[in-house]
Amino acid sequence: MNFTDTHCHLADPALRENLTHVLTAAREAGVGRFIVPATRPQDWQDVADLAQRSSENPLLGNIHIAFGIHPWFSDDVSEPDFQRLEQALQARPTAWVGEIGLDFYDKTQTPPQRERQIQVFSRQLAIAQTLRRRVIIHNLKATADIAAAVKRTGFTRGGIVHAFSGSIEEARVLAKLGFKIGIGSLLLNPNARKVRDTLKALNDGDFVLETDSPFMLKKEINTPANILRIAEIAAQIRGVGAADIAAITERNADSLLRP
Repeated sequence: MNFTDTHCHLADPALRENLTHVLTAAREAGVGRFIVPATRPQDWQDVADLAQRSSENPLLGNIHIAFGIHPWFSDDVSEPDFQRLEQALQARPTAWVGEIGLDFYDKTQTPPQRERQIQVFSRQLAIAQTLRRRVIIHNLKATADIAAAVKRTGFTRGGIVHAFSGSIEEARVLAKLGFKIGIGSLLLNPNARKVRDTLKALNDGDFVLETDSPFMLKKEINTPANILRIAEIAAQIRGVGAADIAAITERNADSLLRP
């Protein structure tokens, strides 16, 4: 079985410092392709360096990268950052835009703070549309506003809404806008019922697998090798074999990664 981890922060120090071991374990679990996002301008060079290393050493795996500004850092963004983003993307024609999006989980956020997130997200969607790039979206409690921004900016390139934790109704809204639903490490928590119900109801063509390494697990550092565990749980939920999940999600990842 072959798998793609469609969201893993391999440039994070928790993984980068032991990257050869991490990727060897991933390869042994069948994971040979990785999509690696950045979260702020300070990360972009590290992610670019990782892609360069993988191009020089095939044993590291097939690494695809993305540059973006995560909603947590929206307040720190200035106009030169958007210009740098465009330049970084133009220098790397296969890079996506991500991790971008909206995070409205914190109920203490003020309306201006949320509006700033929407502005930064919308600006990056516009850049992605102009440069014909897919996007990786972070979405917490913000599906309606994400859908509105996608429609308002005329973004049509699609991508992935990662670490999905919403309802099947929300997933269908996003799928209709051209996004795959990132199903990941929440499945490792047996109490995460909503994501299991959502996965069971999704169409085959609407989801991909991810870990969000090194995050999401409380007692251990998450790694891409956990894709195999996630796939096995997904197979149980959908009543198929793990090989079926591998075939479905690889086909969906292929469709996104084609130029």
